[in-house]
Amino acid sequence: MPDSTPTVWFLTGSQGLYGPEIVAQVEQQSQEVVRQLDASDVLPVRVEWKPVLTDSNAIHRLVLAANADPDCIGLIAWMHTFSPAKMWIAGLDALQTPLLHLHTQANVSLPWSEIDMDFMNLNQAAHGDREFGYIQTRLGVRRKTVVGHVSNPDVVRKVADWQRAALGVAAVRSLKLARFGDNMRDVAVTEGDKVEAQRVFGVSVNAYGVNALVAAVDAASDAEVDTLVETYGDLYEIAPELLPGGDRHESLRYGARIEAGMRSFLEAGGFGAFVTNFEDLGGLRQLPGLAVQRLMADGYGFGGEGDWKTSVMLHTMKAMSVGLPQGTSFMEDYTYHLGPGPQKILGSHMLEVCPSIAAAKPRVEIHPLGIGDREDPVRLVFDAAAGPAVVVGICDLGDRFRLVLNEIDVTTPDEPLPRLPVARAVWEPKPDLPTSAECWIAAGGPHHSVLSSAIGTDVMDDFAEMLGVELAVIDADTRPRRFTQELRWNNAYHRLAAGF
Repeated sequence: MPDSTPTVWFLTGSQGLYGPEIVAQVEQQSQEVVRQLDASDVLPVRVEWKPVLTDSNAIHRLVLAANADPDCIGLIAWMHTFSPAKMWIAGLDALQTPLLHLHTQANVSLPWSEIDMDFMNLNQAAHGDREFGYIQTRLGVRRKTVVGHVSNPDVVRKVADWQRAALGVAAVRSLKLARFGDNMRDVAVTEGDKVEAQRVFGVSVNAYGVNALVAAVDAASDAEVDTLVETYGDLYEIAPELLPGGDRHESLRYGARIEAGMRSFLEAGGFGAFVTNFEDLGGLRQLPGLAVQRLMADGYGFGGEGDWKTSVMLHTMKAMSVGLPQGTSFMEDYTYHLGPGPQKILGSHMLEVCPSIAAAKPRVEIHPLGIGDREDPVRLVFDAAAGPAVVVGICDLGDRFRLVLNEIDVTTPDEPLPRLPVARAVWEPKPDLPTSAECWIAAGGPHHSVLSSAIGTDVMDDFAEMLGVELAVIDADTRPRRFTQELRWNNAYHRLAAGF
């Protein structure tokens, strides 16, 4: 995975009308705003202050520099004093970087008994930011507006959400995805327009013969395998038959060989995501399970049955969640509990659920698999940690992509699952299972999704806004009739917004 040092640039708008002393005060106060933001342990990305902007040419040059800098993932703009918005037209028209408009001011409270016209001339963001907001709307600039003083934790949280969305945009714009084989035969939702995905998201999706992966697996050294097996022993509980001296230990070693080969292939090609398909395994002796789970835990995107779109979303959402303790995983709705008690969804997959969502130390096990026609695969088995989360699906509607999000509560299983030898998650969807399922199906949501307890609705809403992609949200307030109407409104809006 490539290293980078993402930053967000802080732009302050003013003008020379008030004289150099006022501009110097603007500079000092905007630097203090940046210091307060950077002092927060909530923001995932450092904020870098830029000199105060007072003319059109400087604004345009700085925006072009931001567009060209791979480490600059976004811009925060504040009009400290009155910054005439015509100065911003050329810059905003050239903008290709996510933008947050911070509508704030240097002081929290007004010093009522001391206010004079010098104070009014200096502290007029209420004036300047409205001018800036107008020109953004006039030009159709996609942005997020956050209102309030930076000492307010809610303001900082909103900035942090926007930064995480910007991290996702930066990740997907540079993402390369390797498809080992095609998608599962006759399945519709895992199909999609890869050219349009590159235009909208930036991701490059390309296919590689499975046996190219097999060659990398076969080339893995015994020393690499030894190291991984030792790592497994440190991190996980291992079934006795898989331990050294056990009658299935060679299966664990081959699972480690798959991981070493996959990791080598992905690192050499600069890939951040991949897919496999149990219908096309070439010379692989096992369907990759443990290897895929561990690669996901390291931030790689993955989709089963060749589902490259879900793999893209998984990598993107993992990039958004950097530094957070909660997890994010590939997931699939499998079956329902319709009562007694709360109605729930049991989600899992054949093998590939990320251990970042595990409630306790995962266990490495080996069991038969009824599909794939290969040796029994090794895999990590665990229950997902309880708590609030979202599931996000992406579908190709032909003329655009749609993201579908359902807010959920992950719960512990009602009873132990001793005969289910895969990692799994149980959740109660909001507002309830019938409404959730009806609306998800109405939106064309896929059966594969990304489950995340780290990333919430606000971050995904910012992400969708940055890229101009539709997001359909199912939450505690959702009602099917209203939701269906919103989908129809969205259809009209996105077709008009795309032009003819």
